[in-house]
Amino acid sequence: MSENPIEDIRLNLGCASRPLPGYVNIDLDTLEEMKARYPNLTIPDDLEIFQYDIFNLPYPDGSVSEVRCDSMLEHLSFREEKKFFHEMKRVLKPGGLLVFSVPDFEDLVKNWLAAEDDWRDFYRDDPEAIARQHWFGQYSYSTKTRWGYMTASLYGPQNSEGQFHKNCYTEKKLRALLAQLGFRIVELSFFNWKGDRDRMIHIRAEKQE
Repeated sequence: MSENPIEDIRLNLGCASRPLPGYVNIDLDTLEEMKARYPNLTIPDDLEIFQYDIFNLPYPDGSVSEVRCDSMLEHLSFREEKKFFHEMKRVLKPGGLLVFSVPDFEDLVKNWLAAEDDWRDFYRDDPEAIARQHWFGQYSYSTKTRWGYMTASLYGPQNSEGQFHKNCYTEKKLRALLAQLGFRIVELSFFNWKGDRDRMIHIRAEKQE
């Protein structure tokens, strides 16, 4: 299944277009579906993408060294959120790392309220619209208007089953949530998604004994 020895299992959940070498890459999409979704990316034919249940992973308690999940948790429902974090606590070793990033909802809401209320067109996800960054008629990733990329940042791009946002996170929520589960935050930082888009919260948290 993985080239990693049993003592160093590392998981990359919701890997999408970002599979990582040395990790067990897990996603809803199969390799074929991933290639179709990201035609501009070069994805090796021998890459293994596993469709494991992220709420019931096939690993014993305390057997995983690291779990990564970038821009995935906002896609989980309220009930799924609890199941996910408790599953991470179950599979990670003491000292194991949970590394993830989520949109900074507080920053997004502030920017949305400050933007222009300038609706232009209904949503489109046909190939021409995607190629031209239609985003409700805005034709850009600009954050100057509410009814464009910023609305998709709130609710998800909604171009497939897994592309709906169902949850939200702030720095304060994450600190409280991880403390309740017995994780120690090793690093908390911020970055812009793809360098110039919405602000993300990045977390590295260590499972305590």
